[in-house]
Amino acid sequence: MFGTLIASLDNPETAAALMDALGMEGLAERLEMAAAAEGIEPAAYLATTVRSFMETASDDHFVQLIGIMNSAKDPGLAAIRAILAKALPEAAP
Repeated sequence: MFGTLIASLDNPETAAALMDALGMEGLAERLEMAAAAEGIEPAAYLATTVRSFMETASDDHFVQLIGIMNSAKDPGLAAIRAILAKALPEAAP
C-alpha cells in the first residue's frame, strides 16, 4: 500500500492532495520553500524527497517509520509526514 502511494507521487494531483493533507504546521511551507530553492515544483520535490529517504534510510529509520505507520489512522500519510519532518526540519529560533 505504501509502495503504491510512493509510486503515485509522480502524479501532481496525488502530490498536491498529500501536501494539502499534511496537517503539520509549517511543513507544507517548508516543502514549498525547499522546492523553490531547488527550482522545481513542490510535487516533484515531494516525490524526490520521499524516494531518496526510502533509498538511503538506515535500518533504524525504517524501524521508526514502521512504528509510526503502525500507530497511525492513515499510515501512508503518517509516513510521508515523518519523512518530510526529518528531511525539512524546522529552523532553529
